[in-house]
Amino acid sequence: MLLEGKNAIIYGGAGDVGGAVARAFAREGARVFLAGRTAATLEAAASEIRATGGLAETTQVDARDLQSVEQSLDDVIARAGRIDISFNAVGHDDVQGQSMLAMSQALFAQPITNAMITYFNTSTASARRMVQQGSGVILAISANAARQAYPNIGGFGAACAAIEALCRQLAIEVGPQVRVMCLRSAGSPDARGLREVFAMHAQEQGMTLDEFTAQAASGIPLKHLPSLAEVANTAVFAVSDYASAMTGAVINVTCGQMMD
Repeated sequence: MLLEGKNAIIYGGAGDVGGAVARAFAREGARVFLAGRTAATLEAAASEIRATGGLAETTQVDARDLQSVEQSLDDVIARAGRIDISFNAVGHDDVQGQSMLAMSQALFAQPITNAMITYFNTSTASARRMVQQGSGVILAISANAARQAYPNIGGFGAACAAIEALCRQLAIEVGPQVRVMCLRSAGSPDARGLREVFAMHAQEQGMTLDEFTAQAASGIPLKHLPSLAEVANTAVFAVSDYASAMTGAVINVTCGQMMD
C-alpha cells in the first residue's frame, strides 16, 4: 500500500472530491481525518470508509477561520502523533451562469476570496507543523479554468489560477521539508457539483444534460472527463513517495482536454 502509516487530513472530506480522495487514501493504508463544518456528513463519510476496512476519523473545522484550523490540526496531531498529508477540497461558493457585465463585484470576488482564505489557512497551518517535523505533502485542486477562459463562470477561473499560484509560492518557501502539489481537473461528471453546473450551462444552450456532457467530452483525446476515482488515484500518486521529486507542480488530470 502506497500510503501505509501516513496520517492525512482532508478538508471538505464529506464532499464528492474530498470523499473520493479520502477513500483512496484509506484504501492505500493512510489513516484519514475528514475535516469540515458538519459533523453528521463527516461521520457518514467516515463510516463508509470504516465499513470497507479503512481507518477514518473526523474533526470539525471551519477552514475560513485560522484559529479553528489550528485547533483542529492540534487535535489531529494529539490523536495521531503527526500529520503527513493535507488535502483541501473545500468548495469556493462560486456563482456561475452570469456574464461579468451583469455580475456584481461581490459575487465575482466571492470564490476568489473564499479560495484564498481557506487554502492559505489550511496549507500554511499544515506546513508549519510539517516543517517542524521535517516532512509532509500539501495537495490542492484546481480546474481548467485556471488557464483557459470559459464564458459565464464568474470568478471561478480567477480562483483556480490563484490556487495554483499560491501552491507555487508555498512550495518554494517550505522546501525541502515539504512538497506542495496541485491537481488540475477537467471536472468529474459523477460529482454532484459539476452535474449542477453542466445542467445550468446545458439549459443556457438549449441542450439536455446528457447532450452537454457528451459535447464536453467529444473533443477530448480520451473521450471522457476524469471520474472522481481517476482524480483520487492521481492524488494518491502525488502524495506518495513515488512522487518524491515533484513539488511546485500542477498535475494535469484532464484526460487531454488541456495539453501542457
